[in-house]
Amino acid sequence: MTDSSPAAEPTRAEVDNLAGATLLEFGASWCGHCQAAQPAIRSAMQLFPQVRHIKIEDGKGRRLGRSFHVKLWPTLIFLKEGIELTRLVRQSQAQELNDSLQSITAP
Repeated sequence: MTDSSPAAEPTRAEVDNLAGATLLEFGASWCGHCQAAQPAIRSAMQLFPQVRHIKIEDGKGRRLGRSFHVKLWPTLIFLKEGIELTRLVRQSQAQELNDSLQSITAP
């Protein structure tokens, strides 16, 4: 698993060109919903070590979140070859998270 919080968020063009399976996690460090989701996300990511996980600090003036029309946190966007296949917003069911990760890793 690659879990990164880049100092500078990637551009939309960089995200669109990502190879393989990627989970974009939009949120904020102070967000209670984001904090509550972390154990489930960490657990699911352990089952899918081949998925790139990019945490993006979102908020006012953050272009990447706006380009994905992120409104609530956390928003999890599941990409395969840079294309969004599904998303979860304020996900609460571990099975939904696992199913979404499975969808981007399936051949």
